[in-house]
Amino acid sequence: MTYEPDPRRWKALAVSLTAGFMGLLDVSIVNVALPSMQSGLHASSGGIRWVVSGYALAFGLVLVTGGRLGDAFGRRNMFLGALAAFVLTSALAGAAPNETTLVLARLAQGVAAGMLTPQNTGLIQDLFRGAERGRAFGMFGAVVGISTAVGPILGGFIIAVFGSQDGWRWVFYVNVPIGVLAFVLALRLLPRSERKQLKISSEIDFVGIVLLAVTVLGVLLPVVDADQGGLAHMWWLFAVALVFGVAFVRWEHSVVRRGRSPLLDTRLFTGTPGYAAGAAVGALYFCGFAGIWLVFAMYFQQGLGYSPLQSGLSVTPFALGSAVSAAVAGRLVPRFGRRLTVTGLGMVAAGLLAVALLAELVPPSASGWAFALPLVFAGVGGGMVISPNTTLTLECVPVRMAGVAGGALQTGQRIGTAIGTAVLASVFGMVLGRGYPVALTVALGCAAVLTCGALALAVAELRARRHRASEEDRKAPETETSAADVHRG
Repeated sequence: MTYEPDPRRWKALAVSLTAGFMGLLDVSIVNVALPSMQSGLHASSGGIRWVVSGYALAFGLVLVTGGRLGDAFGRRNMFLGALAAFVLTSALAGAAPNETTLVLARLAQGVAAGMLTPQNTGLIQDLFRGAERGRAFGMFGAVVGISTAVGPILGGFIIAVFGSQDGWRWVFYVNVPIGVLAFVLALRLLPRSERKQLKISSEIDFVGIVLLAVTVLGVLLPVVDADQGGLAHMWWLFAVALVFGVAFVRWEHSVVRRGRSPLLDTRLFTGTPGYAAGAAVGALYFCGFAGIWLVFAMYFQQGLGYSPLQSGLSVTPFALGSAVSAAVAGRLVPRFGRRLTVTGLGMVAAGLLAVALLAELVPPSASGWAFALPLVFAGVGGGMVISPNTTLTLECVPVRMAGVAGGALQTGQRIGTAIGTAVLASVFGMVLGRGYPVALTVALGCAAVLTCGALALAVAELRARRHRASEEDRKAPETETSAADVHRG
């Protein structure tokens, strides 16, 4: 079948990325609003913690399921349904009269965001080909990176505008008008999905959904509750996760052998070049990258007495560098490939180490300005990681599995985010007795080590790509020679 590009594809991408940005932004934007929520609702610290943790858990639990449902029932249908649910649950969270309602609304909001996010990668696979796909994934990578970095800035700004008493409600309300506009535009611009006659029992792998949910829950629950002793009290859930993870893989293998539709086709990892390595690079990078924002927030707000807005503005250089380089890097993927990721990871590690060193050398009062240049450098590197890695990881994935492949990739990143945030926050707290600069130095050093781990994986994947290319070049003359012999014969 000849590929005919949809003339509205770039407008459709803008709408889908706007909605995806909201869902990813809500992972981090509420952090600066937690004190306002606690005082406004007279809530317990444990309950307020679940406003963040519950969203992250629900988000991570349904990503792969959301991708599979998009593959089965159509991206447009899933996108519209998930976006409508996200807008509704955002309004419910903003209007919550008490702690329990807020936590339940956030759980539901996390489910909606988890169903919405994988439709973005699926739509990109559907709508774009060749170099355009690289550009589209570059924009998606920018959204992923910026949403994480800009959350504290926007949250602090909203609190500053609407006041500390009720400002937290507008952190959720702001999603409503943007979401409604995105929904209206999506109705007009997103391509209609082909109608399929589906049998729920055969198309939806309910056993796989349960096994994967328990696996992800077993990993995330102790981690997101780490600051309250979750690792010490719930360590046994890691063993449960391992058992259910093995059972999930075996079950998915059996589903494929029987010719039915699996939740996560394991051939993605064994038969799709670059997918397994790219997913591992993304998960490990997010371990180091996502956790630094909480560390910076504690350093600037608790250590230096910055307001939430001032704290967010102090890390803006990283967000700006990442935004620019992600869009550019997406266009350079066809030319430079995995070398972009390797270079970017090296820049992130070097930038974080430079900030760690400056934290010890410059007076704390000057740290905001002193950190700006290395944060820009690290941000430029970060933009060269997320979008190229997403493109390279998904480039060989069949379109029919695009949604579930994107969901699995995002699940790894969410697990990496949860683990990295818990580890870096714990390291920061353990050495805090020696002063905030020392705590920041040690935590950022750990983040740099995690980033170097992702760098090692990326280098190994680069060598594997070069080996595959050399093998293809070697076989090409043999094939031509064989064809010539047949012709002569």
